[in-house]
Amino acid sequence: MNGIAYGTLAIAALIGLQGCQSPDKRTGIDNDSIMIKLNDFARVSLTADLGSLNENERQMIPLLIQVADIMDGIFWQEAYGNKDALLASIADDGLRQLVMINYGPWERLNDDRPFIDGTGAKPAGANFYPADMSREEFEQLEDSGKTSLYTLIRRDSAGKLTVVPYHEAFGTEVRKASELLLQAAELAEGGLRTYLRQRAEAFLSDDYYSSDMAWMTMKDNRIDFITGPIETYEDKLYGYKAAHESFVLIKDMEWSRRLERFVGLLPALQESLPVATPYRKEKPGNSSDLAVYDVIYYAGDCNAGSKTIAINLPNDEKVQAQLGSRRLQLKNAMQAKFDRILVPIAGEVISEEQLANINFDAFFTNTMFHEIAHGLGVSITINGRGTVREALKEHYTILEEGKADIVGLYLESRLQEMGELDIDMTDEYATFLAGIFRSIRFGTSSAHGMANLIRFNYFKEKGAFSLDSEGKYIIDEAKMKEAMISLSSLILTLQGDGDYDGAAAFIRQYGFMDPDLAGALQRIETRDIPVDIVFDQGPEVLGL
Repeated sequence: MNGIAYGTLAIAALIGLQGCQSPDKRTGIDNDSIMIKLNDFARVSLTADLGSLNENERQMIPLLIQVADIMDGIFWQEAYGNKDALLASIADDGLRQLVMINYGPWERLNDDRPFIDGTGAKPAGANFYPADMSREEFEQLEDSGKTSLYTLIRRDSAGKLTVVPYHEAFGTEVRKASELLLQAAELAEGGLRTYLRQRAEAFLSDDYYSSDMAWMTMKDNRIDFITGPIETYEDKLYGYKAAHESFVLIKDMEWSRRLERFVGLLPALQESLPVATPYRKEKPGNSSDLAVYDVIYYAGDCNAGSKTIAINLPNDEKVQAQLGSRRLQLKNAMQAKFDRILVPIAGEVISEEQLANINFDAFFTNTMFHEIAHGLGVSITINGRGTVREALKEHYTILEEGKADIVGLYLESRLQEMGELDIDMTDEYATFLAGIFRSIRFGTSSAHGMANLIRFNYFKEKGAFSLDSEGKYIIDEAKMKEAMISLSSLILTLQGDGDYDGAAAFIRQYGFMDPDLAGALQRIETRDIPVDIVFDQGPEVLGL
C-alpha cells in the first residue's frame, strides 16, 4: 500500500459519471501553474507513538486502513464518478496528482473551479444526484427515501428518478468493508469489538443508529476508528447526502485526561448561551466525551480539500439527545497546520503589537471549543420545522460551522470568567483572527471558508479590529467581545427558528470579499504559504 493520502488505485467499483464524461485526452493548466497549485499543500508524514499498542492492536491497524481505502473509493464515486477513466485520460503526472488531491477536476480550495479543459462546472449535488436533475423534478419525486442521508438519486431505464440505498449502490464495496471490520473485531476488546461488529452490520443495512450508540460508549480504547457515510458537506444542492470517509486514530491518554473536566460543564455552558431560553432548551447528553488523538490515516471526504483537525460526532440527533457527542482533537494534524500555515499567515496579517499572542495552545483551545460548540444550541427547531439540518437545507453547513466557530470562542470567554479556564483572551482573539485568514483561503465552496468570510465582514462592521500603520490587523478586545456575543445570538436564533430565508439573506449580506481582506490574502499568496496539507500515510510510514 503506497500510503498516499489522496486515494488509492485499488478501488475500481464504479457507478457512472452522471454527466461528467471524460474526452479521450485531457489537458489542463500549464506545468508551472500545476506546480504552484501542488505547492499550496505542505506534505506531512502521519505518524504516532505506537509503543503503547499490543500486538493485536498493531495487527488491527492495516485492516482498518483497508476499510478506509474502500471508503475512499466510494467517496470518489460520490464526488465525481469514474475515477479510473479520468486518471487514464491524463498523461501529466503533476496534473494527475492535482486530480487526486481534489478527488476530481475541480479545485476544492478555489471555489471548485475546473482546472482541466473540457470540464464544466461541478454539479452542486456532486454525483449524489443526476447532473441534469432539476429541483422541481426532485420535489415531485414521491419517495420518502429521497431525503435520506444514505441514498443516491438515479434515473431508471425510463429516465425517471429513482432512489437507490447506499448498501445496494455500493454493495460490493460495503460487503468487503464489513468482512474486514469483522476480522478487525476479532483482534479488538471490549467496546471497540462491539462497535466494529455493529458497524460491520450497519454497512449492509444503512442503519447506523446502534453502531453510533456503541461508538459513544467506547472511550478507553487506544485505537479509534471512524468510518462510513458521515458528513453532508459534499452535497451542496440540498445538504441531504452523507459522504463516505474514515479516520484511524491513536488516543493520547495524557492530553485527554487534561480535558475530562470540561465535559461536566456542558449543561452550564448550554445555559449560558447568549440567546432566549427556547433556543437553549435542549440538554447536552450525559455521555459526552472530549479527548485528544493522533490521526494516522485519512480517507474519503475528510481527506478532500482542507483536512479535518477536529471531530464532533455522531451527527444523529437521536443519539445526541440520549448520549451527547464525542469531540476528538487531532493533535498531530493540528500542530502541522499551526506550524506550517497559521504562524506564517499571522506574520503577514496580525499587527506586531499582538503577534506575540499567537500560540499553539490558543489554536488548540479555539479548535477544541469549536467542536464543543457543535453540540450546543438546538438540533430541533423551536417552531415545528423539523431538525435544523432539514429546515436550513443547503445553508445548514455554513451556519453550523459559523456557529461552532463563534460560539466556541464565546464559551472560552465564559469559562475564563467562571475561573474554569486559565487563558489570556488576547491570545485567543488574536489566534482566532489569524485562523479566519487561514480558513477563508479554503474558498467559498467550503462551508468553513464561507463561514469565516461571513465572520470577517461581521467583525469589521462591528469594529472588532482595525488596520495599523503597516496595514496589519489589530483587535479591539471590547468590540470583539460585543461582536462575538451578538453574532452568536444571531446564528443560534436563525438555527432555532429554522429560518431558511433569513439564513440565505444573512449569507448574502456578509458573504462577500472585502477589498482590505482581498489585499491581505494577496499578500499571503506572494509569500508562498501553503493553503493546507497532504499526507504521506499508511503502514509503511508507521513502520508496520
